[in-house]
Amino acid sequence: MSFLNWSSSSSSSDGETLDLCFQEWEQELADMEEEEEVLKQMYNHRLQERRAAKRRGSIPGHMVINREREEGNSRLWQDYFSENPTYGETFFRRRFRCRRNLFLRIVNGVKEHDNFFVQKKDGLGKLGLSTLQKVTAAHRMLAYGTAADISDEYIRIGESTTIQCLKRFCRAIIEVFGEEYLRHPTPDDIARLLRKGEERGFPGMLGSLDCMHWAWKNCPTAWAGHYSGRHGGPTIILEAVASYDLWIWHAYFGLPGSNNDINVLQSSNLFDELAQGKAPPANYTILGKHYDIGYYLADGIYPKWSTLVQTISQPQGRKKQHFATMQERYRKDVERAFGVLQARFAIIKGPSRFWDKRVLHDIMTACVILHNMTVEDERDEEADIGTHDGPSGAEDIETNVDDRFRSFLDQYKNIQDREAHFELRNRLIEHLWHMLGNE
Repeated sequence: MSFLNWSSSSSSSDGETLDLCFQEWEQELADMEEEEEVLKQMYNHRLQERRAAKRRGSIPGHMVINREREEGNSRLWQDYFSENPTYGETFFRRRFRCRRNLFLRIVNGVKEHDNFFVQKKDGLGKLGLSTLQKVTAAHRMLAYGTAADISDEYIRIGESTTIQCLKRFCRAIIEVFGEEYLRHPTPDDIARLLRKGEERGFPGMLGSLDCMHWAWKNCPTAWAGHYSGRHGGPTIILEAVASYDLWIWHAYFGLPGSNNDINVLQSSNLFDELAQGKAPPANYTILGKHYDIGYYLADGIYPKWSTLVQTISQPQGRKKQHFATMQERYRKDVERAFGVLQARFAIIKGPSRFWDKRVLHDIMTACVILHNMTVEDERDEEADIGTHDGPSGAEDIETNVDDRFRSFLDQYKNIQDREAHFELRNRLIEHLWHMLGNE
């Protein structure tokens, strides 16, 4: 073989060898890339599993639960709000503490005020909780005083969402309905109250005054001594004025339970408008003497003011005994109002489990507003009267600062006049005895 032939044959065999080597290398690189891709997929899968084990849902440590919200909303609608509901008006009134038309009015008012209660879609286009589900969950907590997750199986709403619904619902109730249902008595209201007081033998009576304690279970330890009184544990006081129909005209909430009724009265704003000359006058006559300031029935701990009428602890004689009996009978209006308020909203009957005092204030205020709304919705229409014989608005006061301050001091002095208190009580004793003789 010549050199040229050998070299040509050798170069051809080396080229084939190199081609085979390149093919093997390419195959090995492809296999390595495939193995690397598989390892990356395995790594990402393991990483997702570890992340999912640490955090599930919007809250760390919470698992994602498919609650089937649409099914819960459909069941709630069919049970109570459809044209032919499973549970009628009687069941609705007992479980929602009000009639259906009033509840729907509350739902619409809250929905228009706070966008939180509007049903929305999530990122996947799936409908979230409906307005009825959110309002019903909050209302059930107020009515039954149960834990936040008690209605999860029926309404299909989580614990944290229920607590958020409760806080937003109470705040919306105060902002939407507070001005109307926490108002001071108007001239028409005073006329109706005076007429009812005249029928009961107490001309000029605008209601009865007392305090109620709400236990605070989760009171901070640093505040426990300040809020603990004769009830043992920490409590918060509600001062209220209620009329014959259980309407609560005045609600002052927030003082620690270590205070007594006198401290609460001195701190509240019950007689502020009266002292400033802004309150509508209450015109009535007892045994020929004209009065233009109404009064409230109270128990023995309250001070001897001209705007408060108390019983006689040890009445001597039939006149005083009859007065004490009648005063103690009608003073129970506020006690009845407290009982009905706690029966309708069990959350304020048992110990409160919230930490923030502002949340407690919103809950108590919202319960009072809802109570008054129910009273108005179920009130006997025959008890209402049209107009008031006296002035149609509040009295004007002096524009001069000194005159206004002097008028305020004089008016406040008249409110705390002990002689006027005993004179009013003696006239009421004679008036009641005269009514008994006529009967």
